[in-house]
Amino acid sequence: MPHVPGLRSVYSKVGRLIYFGRMLDKIRLHAAGKLPDDYVPLLGDEQFYTLDGRCCRFLGVRYAKIREQVLKAGTDEEILSWAHDQGISRTDEECHVWNRFILKLGWRDERSAVLKERISDPVFKGKTIETIVDHIEYDEGRDPVAERAWEGI
Repeated sequence: MPHVPGLRSVYSKVGRLIYFGRMLDKIRLHAAGKLPDDYVPLLGDEQFYTLDGRCCRFLGVRYAKIREQVLKAGTDEEILSWAHDQGISRTDEECHVWNRFILKLGWRDERSAVLKERISDPVFKGKTIETIVDHIEYDEGRDPVAERAWEGI
């Protein structure tokens, strides 16, 4: 998948959380008809293994409610604050664990087989892809290894 204008990196933080802002971007892009079709089946919290679903469960708020709030408008920080008020307010330690957990998906876990399948495409040959997030970043034209993206977390 090429770069998607308006869709930020998984590594971008809103408050203390990575990925959350990306989920908000996907909601906005989908509502505007600008989210590529390949992304649509992965929206929401209906599938257990999607990043959206994991994020919603971590926050304790259903995707439909977050989507509704995003489409009402507000800054990303306001929406995150709302989510903490509506669901589970997380500690700094829990947020740190969340960030590190998401960054390691696909590395020696239940998503390893999916990752292996995704990176079998020759376009990824020679890339250091060890996790689902590595794959997403490379797939969208970013190089998390060269950028040392994990250092900003």
